[in-house]
Amino acid sequence: MDFDEMFSYLNQFRASANSYLSQYDPLALVFAPIMTLFFARIVHSIFRLILEKGLKSVTMEFVMASVKLVPGVQRYIDAEKQKVVDQLQGSGKSKRDGWMTELPRAGLGDEVIDKMKDEKQKDVAWQGKCSGTVYIAGHEQEGHFSLINEACSMFAHTNPLHLDVFQSVVRFEAEVVMMTAALLGSKEKASGGQICGNMTSGGTESILLAVKTSRDYMKAKKGITNPEMIIPISAHSAYDKAAQYFKIKLWRVPVGQDFKADVRSIKRHVNRNTILIVGSAPGFPHGIIDPIEELGELASTYGICFHVDLCLGGFVLPFARKLGYPVPPFDFSVQGVTSISVDVHKYGLAPKGTSVVLYRNHEMRKHQFVAVTEWSGGLYVSPTIAGSRPGGLIAGAWAAMMSLGLEGYMENTRKIMEASKIIEKGVWQIPELFVVGRPDMTLVAFGSDTLDIFEVNDLMSSKGWHLNALQRPNSIHICVTLQHVNVTEDFLKDLRDSVQTVKANPGPINGGLAPIYGAAGKMPDRAMVQDLLVDFMDSSC
Repeated sequence: MDFDEMFSYLNQFRASANSYLSQYDPLALVFAPIMTLFFARIVHSIFRLILEKGLKSVTMEFVMASVKLVPGVQRYIDAEKQKVVDQLQGSGKSKRDGWMTELPRAGLGDEVIDKMKDEKQKDVAWQGKCSGTVYIAGHEQEGHFSLINEACSMFAHTNPLHLDVFQSVVRFEAEVVMMTAALLGSKEKASGGQICGNMTSGGTESILLAVKTSRDYMKAKKGITNPEMIIPISAHSAYDKAAQYFKIKLWRVPVGQDFKADVRSIKRHVNRNTILIVGSAPGFPHGIIDPIEELGELASTYGICFHVDLCLGGFVLPFARKLGYPVPPFDFSVQGVTSISVDVHKYGLAPKGTSVVLYRNHEMRKHQFVAVTEWSGGLYVSPTIAGSRPGGLIAGAWAAMMSLGLEGYMENTRKIMEASKIIEKGVWQIPELFVVGRPDMTLVAFGSDTLDIFEVNDLMSSKGWHLNALQRPNSIHICVTLQHVNVTEDFLKDLRDSVQTVKANPGPINGGLAPIYGAAGKMPDRAMVQDLLVDFMDSSC
């Protein structure tokens, strides 16, 4: 077919099309495609929303949004939410009454220390009573507490941003990272021999950096511009924060009946936009280690990143394994693991605000850094989210690790593992309770099929215990630390007494939070629960 013949066919087609369309109004012909595209976009958005949140959740949000349009309904809901916020805060009276809102006219000088001591006396008694929270044994003015306090004080003025000035702190950070990496497989051949990382302000920052780095690495490697990550529902909420900060679509998938990450469910969500999957060793809610080897194999098969959250387990599992506890593979010896987060300020017994993020190689870690070349203030490069960082905390972490050494961590691990097993066994011996799953480490979560477990938690709170309330299933847990080694029997006695009290007199205690936790767990409108949390935080900080 030559050009003239093709042109003739096109003219015939144009004439036929014009003849057919002449029966329609010109404006209709202009607006019809536009409106079609508009409605197609709406339908696509609805289907995408249903795919992400589920039909039930989307329907509930639509119904609630419609109900709120009724005059007076939104005002009533806001008033009820404020009542809940006040109850969460413990009283209707603002805790900010009497707080300083501007500088004093005359400085207090050394007297400020006395004022701080007075304020400190108002803190609740936490020794041996808090789930997690404080991981060092003893009292604040003695032993390991005293050592890291002195180390922090000695380097309180330092900042590793100034590499040429505070060379000691720069060395401390590098050595903390390398010593931590050595615990997590960097010396093994399977690791590749390039494990590297940085210190951060805590587990959340370590996770944020790992997610950001994975996003940028996969963009450079595969050209992914609409990134998605897949996590089990037991994974830490820091991943939700990362998804919001870095514009990553987040898929939360159910865990198996053993409360471990369901590899098959995760696999079903992998697609061409997947940048990252996640496993925990162990997960915060139940102290259970996800199937890291299987997840690593999945990540390797699809060529995606795999982050292991060892914020809790990093300074326990390596030593527990040496002590003979059955610990499945969890570190860089597992093929497919590309990054790990581990908190030094938990079982590493370092000062609060110290964590480490590790990567399998330098090629990946480079995507963590931010380098700026066009700033009038000069050339700038920073490894973590913070620019200036407290050198005192880095020094405190180094001092903690060097002072304890391998033998010190081994002994601490022996104590807390034994204490957690005593508590787990004691919970099983209470007929009304059950342990959630099979804990691999030092967290024991427990619930009840016959009692309101949150009422039990309220009674434990009245006895001075500070435990963590969980959901799906409703349960509470204790994260066992060195503070609990000598109080396991006290804990179990109070727990048995609380269970019997609830059994004999079911119902919320005055000022307890059981009704709120129970209602929040059953409330189908999760957006309203989210609003409650935001309002509570807004009034608390």
